[in-house]
Amino acid sequence: MGLRHRLYLKKEWVKNNYLIPVCRKSRFLSDLYYLCFSNEFSREHQKVLQGKYMHLKALKDQRPNAFHLRRQVHRLEKGLIMKEKRGLFALDYILHTVRSYKTIAADMATGAIGADDDLLRWTEQVLRNYFAVVATHPTVDAARTLFESNGTGTLCRQDSCETLQRIPYLRADVRPAEVTYEALLSLAIQRRSVRWYQARDVDRALIEKAVSIASLSPSACNRQPFEFRIYDQESMKNQVGGIPMGIRPFHKQIPVFVVLVGKLSAYLSERDRHVIYIDGGLAAMSFMLALETLGLSSVPINWPDIEEFEKQMEGTITLGSDERPLLLIGVGYADQQGKIPFSQKKAPDVLIKYNEGHDLATVD
Repeated sequence: MGLRHRLYLKKEWVKNNYLIPVCRKSRFLSDLYYLCFSNEFSREHQKVLQGKYMHLKALKDQRPNAFHLRRQVHRLEKGLIMKEKRGLFALDYILHTVRSYKTIAADMATGAIGADDDLLRWTEQVLRNYFAVVATHPTVDAARTLFESNGTGTLCRQDSCETLQRIPYLRADVRPAEVTYEALLSLAIQRRSVRWYQARDVDRALIEKAVSIASLSPSACNRQPFEFRIYDQESMKNQVGGIPMGIRPFHKQIPVFVVLVGKLSAYLSERDRHVIYIDGGLAAMSFMLALETLGLSSVPINWPDIEEFEKQMEGTITLGSDERPLLLIGVGYADQQGKIPFSQKKAPDVLIKYNEGHDLATVD
């Protein structure tokens, strides 16, 4: 064992036996610990601030910000679904929402930003619904005038608007899916982490179908702050798959690697810094279940928050200053002769606690 490694072990021993027991006792000491003795959160701090800066800068410069528009339209939808609707609502953000919509529509029309036509169709229909039911008010009137200016409405042609409504609807209008509990349970049992695959290409159309299912996963304020980066070219996918721990003995024979990337510029506040992981996890599970229905298998690969691996990934794939890898997913056709760990799962009676907590009504 070298001197450097011995010094590292000694430092870790001091931290674990002296510093952590003391610094854990207060927020101030905890902050001091991570300021002076550990940089484990430094990358997250910088990425969160960079994302917040990018979000603020886009709003200040009146530049397109699709994440912000998604949130504002979702807020309008929540107002529209209230059983006891107020005559006036959204006065504090309706004008800004319309301005954001117009800015993004103009930039898409010129090709300045990537196309997301359905975002504009959804926004247009929700705004029309809002203006149809809200009471008159100077702010609402100003927003309506801006919305109707310069030919707004060409995105949602009459025929498409009639065939596909993108406004709040009744739960009673939803046709129940023909999926039983037993069928869903069978699919969940079928979905296991597969590490051995056939030497067989995966049709990108199947990946796209699975992503279309993933996009229906719940997302905070419907921002969907993630992207599926697909790597199916031999040398590139081997580089990407060789970075994380836990998959290295298997990675070269996995046909496709997906890197789920989160975008912190979707948020204005530090309170939302963990939403990329929550929303990304929800989408990843839907994606993997969808793959099973298409005859494909998958293996989710833990992405440890380790500086060395973060740097490697940044040097291998294109990552923006606000973007972080959330996890990797290997995809392919399972080798039917490959083994799968049993991985015993916890039973419901182990996982569930009912009404756990303090009943304040009984406290004197």
